[in-house]
Amino acid sequence: MSTDPLSATFAALADPTRRAILARLASGQASVTELAQPFDVTLPAITKHLKVLERAGLVARSREAQWRPCRLQPQPLREVADWVQQYRTMWEQRLDRLEDYLRALHFADATPAAATKKKTASRPSRARKPGR
Repeated sequence: MSTDPLSATFAALADPTRRAILARLASGQASVTELAQPFDVTLPAITKHLKVLERAGLVARSREAQWRPCRLQPQPLREVADWVQQYRTMWEQRLDRLEDYLRALHFADATPAAATKKKTASRPSRARKPGR
């Protein structure tokens, strides 16, 4: 079963350990042992996380003698950011319209006619009680 690249990226980002690995790699390449240090998991578990990140194109591993450094590949993150941006634009437009609507409501409540109606409606009746 083949998944699209965006789905693979989101699946890889769904795990907090993998997100923490990516955060560490954002500051520079590291070995599997270095990546495993802050976690209470085995090296094979970190290797499995790295394989998921590699399949998503988020991490690349190379070989330098005995050292196998991992490094961040940012392109899939850029694609996620581009995908999210279209929805961000839509929500910003909707929030701008909501803000305009709320300002119009506030302005309507602040007009003298609205203030007079409120005072009149909230004033208690001065009618005399029967028997007085």
